[in-house]
Amino acid sequence: MRKIAVFTGTRAEYGLLYWLMKDIQTDSDLELNLIVSGTHLSPEFGNTYQQIEKDGFSIDEKVEMLLSSDTAAGVAKSMGVGIISFTDALARLQSDVLVILGDRFEALAIAQVAMVMNLPIVHLHGGEVTEGAYDDAIRHSISKLSLYHCTCTDAYRKRVIQLGESPDRVFNFGAIGLEHIRRSELMSRHDFINNIGLNPKKPFFMVTYHPVTLASECADDAVVAMFDAIDQFTEHQVVISYPNADHGGRKIISIIDDYVSKNKDKARAFASLGQIRYLSALKHCAAVIGNSSSGIAEAPYFNNGTINIGSRQQGRLCPASVIHCEPVMTSIKDAITLALSEEFRSQCTQSERMFGDGNTSEKIIKLLKKCKLNTVKTFYDIDMRGE
Repeated sequence: MRKIAVFTGTRAEYGLLYWLMKDIQTDSDLELNLIVSGTHLSPEFGNTYQQIEKDGFSIDEKVEMLLSSDTAAGVAKSMGVGIISFTDALARLQSDVLVILGDRFEALAIAQVAMVMNLPIVHLHGGEVTEGAYDDAIRHSISKLSLYHCTCTDAYRKRVIQLGESPDRVFNFGAIGLEHIRRSELMSRHDFINNIGLNPKKPFFMVTYHPVTLASECADDAVVAMFDAIDQFTEHQVVISYPNADHGGRKIISIIDDYVSKNKDKARAFASLGQIRYLSALKHCAAVIGNSSSGIAEAPYFNNGTINIGSRQQGRLCPASVIHCEPVMTSIKDAITLALSEEFRSQCTQSERMFGDGNTSEKIIKLLKKCKLNTVKTFYDIDMRGE
């Protein structure tokens, strides 16, 4: 039996990994070793490890690494703390494979440890580009530390190969987050609205805005501009999900809390909605607003438009249902107006489903069972061998 360690450090990442973890858990040939860290263990971000346990998972290792500071230096020090603690955790678990998703600094910390300890990594969602965040460099770095790769489009597969990874270890399996859309029972609009305490007779926007860690744009000003634009649509309510733990996130949370306190009749903010409520929000909202990747990968499958603000997601492949705008009030307002138009909403229903069919977990399970774990990596040179 293969012992499969799965790492999760954020609520969003856990939501994407949920069905894969369930499938590993119920497979007689695999044993799930669950490592939980980052914001999951933070009261400020909702102590979301409790939801993981509520969902029926046994957490094998809880690794504290997140410092109270969200400055660049604080994030770097958190990574250092993580490296020390992940070393002990992996030594205790003695897993055969480590599964890591995405591009978070918490994931980079454990990936470095796994590489040094000769623990093979299966990396999900490599090859993507987000030019406005340091996540971009982290994602590519994790790819180079990993042995196997599960991308969500063929274009991303080719980019991982371009990084020097052998084609026979890089697979286009689609976006794993679509498993929830295919397999989970989401809430009705009535139940969702009642659950969060808004007016069932009015439409709502789903808002998530994360720090922009590389671009020159000021995230604080962008969030203020976003709310100023939203206020132009007086009939719409607002559901807001807190940003992640990147540096600058706490200032954004402060602006969100101030906005909600002044708009208690129409706005609600959550440290964590949980995956079912969050996807239900994506399904029933009038439009998705912010700069989260979920507006690009998951929202289009609900035939809803996404207003993508600023440069955080710049470079990422996007379906036609995504409207890009500048982080200023007038540009955001124009984008929302377009997203709400009947013509655009009709276009959303015909938008290309470019991230797969929601059957990713089954493909990854097969890979975890059959992949060779003693493979020695060599740099795959495209110029010499072609692809």
